Amino acid sequence: MTDQGPVRFGAQLWSQATDWPAFRDAGLAAEAGGWDSVWTWDHLLAIFGPWQQPILEGWMALAGLAPITRRVRLGLMVGANTFRNPGHTAKLAATLDQLSDGRAVMGIGGAWFEREHEAFGIDLGASVGARLDWLDESVGLIRRLLDGELVSHEGRHYTFRDALCEPRPIQAHLPILVGGSGPTKTLRTIALRADGWNTNGTVEEVTTKLATLDRHCAEVGRDRSEIELTVSFPVVLRDRRADAEAAWAGIIGHNGVANAGNVPHLLGSPAEVADEIRPYVELGFRTIIVRLPAPHDRETIDRIGEVASRLEDA
Repeated sequence: MTDQGPVRFGAQLWSQATDWPAFRDAGLAAEAGGWDSVWTWDHLLAIFGPWQQPILEGWMALAGLAPITRRVRLGLMVGANTFRNPGHTAKLAATLDQLSDGRAVMGIGGAWFEREHEAFGIDLGASVGARLDWLDESVGLIRRLLDGELVSHEGRHYTFRDALCEPRPIQAHLPILVGGSGPTKTLRTIALRADGWNTNGTVEEVTTKLATLDRHCAEVGRDRSEIELTVSFPVVLRDRRADAEAAWAGIIGHNGVANAGNVPHLLGSPAEVADEIRPYVELGFRTIIVRLPAPHDRETIDRIGEVASRLEDA
C-alpha cells in the first residue's frame, strides 16, 4: 500500500438498515463499476439512528462477497480491536485472504461505540488511552502472525504461547490499515506498524493530522510514502446538486438520522465532487473511501468513474 499512483475509490457499504441481498448486489455493482475496494463496518448494533435497526456482521459479510467478486480488495473500515483477541483477528484476515484469492485488507481501530459493548458484555476499557494501548500491542501481534511467525508473547494486555496463523494469507504481505487520528497514540501506531491510514475531516483538519503523522514517522524513522493515505466522505452523484441533496435526504433518512456525522458531505455533479476531493489528492490521499448508507445508491456506484476520470485529467 502506498500513497503514490492513480486515485482509487473504495465503496464503504453501510451494513445497517439493509439485508444480505441488497448488500451483496451493491458489492457486485461496485466491482462492475470499477471501484478498487469494498468495505463495511465492524459493529454489532447500528451506530446511526436507532441502535435496534438490523445490521450485518462485518467479517461474515466480506466472506460472502469474497467468492462472488474477482477484483476488488475487501476490508473492514475498520475492525473493532476490543471485539477479538488479535490471534483470532489474524485468523479471520488470513482466511478472508484465502477466500478472496489475495484481496484482503486488515482494517482495525481502537473501537468506540459503548452501547454495543454494554449490550454484549464486551470490555471497552477504562479509557480511550487504554484502548489505544491495546490497539498498538494488537497490531504488532497481528503483523507477526500474518507474516508467519510462531509467536510467544508476554505483554501488558495479551499473552501468546507458540501461536501460529496457518494457512498463511495468499498475499506475501497482507496490508494492515489503521483507522483513527488520535495525535499521541493512534498516529504513532500507524507510523510504527501500519500499511494504511484512514481519516476524515475538512482539508484544514486533515492537513493538521497529516503533519502529526509526518512527525511521528520522522521520530520512528519511517518513510511516510510507504503508508497508503485514505480519507472518507459521504458522496451522492447527480447531474444537479439539488437532486443529489434530495437523494441524500432520502437515503440518510432511511437510517433514522439527518447526516453521516461531522464530516464533509460531497453531494453534486461528478465535476463538483472531483473539485472537492482534489485538495485531498494533492495532500497525498490517493484512496477515497465513499460512505454509502443503505439503500446503497446505485447511481453513485455506477458513476464514480466520472469522478475518477476528472481527477486523473487534472
